[in-house]
Amino acid sequence: MRPDLARISALNDRYRHHGAIAVLQSALQDRDVGRLALVSSFGAESVVLLHMVALADKATPVVFIDTQMLFTETLVYQAEVSERLGLSNVRIITANRADKAGSDPNDTLHRNNPDACCELRKTKPLAQALEGYDGWITGRKRFQGSTRATLDFFELEGGTRRIKVNPLAHWSRDDVRDYMDENRLPRHPMVARGYPSIGCAPCTSPVGQGEDPRAGRWRGQEKQECGIHFVNGKMVRTGETA
Repeated sequence: MRPDLARISALNDRYRHHGAIAVLQSALQDRDVGRLALVSSFGAESVVLLHMVALADKATPVVFIDTQMLFTETLVYQAEVSERLGLSNVRIITANRADKAGSDPNDTLHRNNPDACCELRKTKPLAQALEGYDGWITGRKRFQGSTRATLDFFELEGGTRRIKVNPLAHWSRDDVRDYMDENRLPRHPMVARGYPSIGCAPCTSPVGQGEDPRAGRWRGQEKQECGIHFVNGKMVRTGETA
C-alpha cells in the first residue's frame, strides 16, 4: 500500500469509534494529520462544524470561498455567524481577477460550462488557499447523496497528499438538527424558504417535498458536486464543504 494511503487507513482505524467532536479535536492536534484549515460554505448546515471548531480553537483558519455569485443572504449569514462564534481567523477568498477576466468576463460561464465555472470560482482558489496546509476539514456527510455514501472520517484528496477530514461523515439529518437545537445555533435564512442545500444563486433552486436535499443544486443537469476537475487526465471530485 502507498505510504499516504496507509496513513489514511491508520487514521480511520485510530478514530473509527470516536464521535464527531472527538475526531475534530483530535485531528487538530494529531501530528499524523498535520496543519489543518476548515473550509466552510456557510451554507444550510455549516454552523454545526463552525460551532465545534469555535469550541476547539477559535483561531483555527476558516476558509470561505466567495464565488461572487452567492446569495446575499449567505454573505450576511457568514458575517453574523463568524462574529457570534468569535471566529478570529476567517479568510475570504475569491477567484483571481485575471483568471476571471479571461475565462468569465460576463459572468455567464455557468450557463454553458458549470464545471469550468466551479473550477474557476471554487476549485482553483481553494487549491491556492490551501497551499501550506497538510489537510482541510469539511462538513460533508454520507446522507447528503449517493456520491458521499461511503465517506469516512479521513480521506486523501485526489491528486495530492493532502488529507480531508470529515468529522460529520456518519451523522444523520436528525443529528444535525438536534445539535443546532441543543446549541441554539442560527439557521441560514434560506432554509426556511425551501433551500436545504445552498450554493451559488444561478445554480441553486428550492427543493420540493420528498425530493433529495441536493435536488436543487444544478437542477436538470448530471452535475452533482461543485469540485469536479481533472488530475493527470482522470476526473476526480473534490466535493462540497458543507
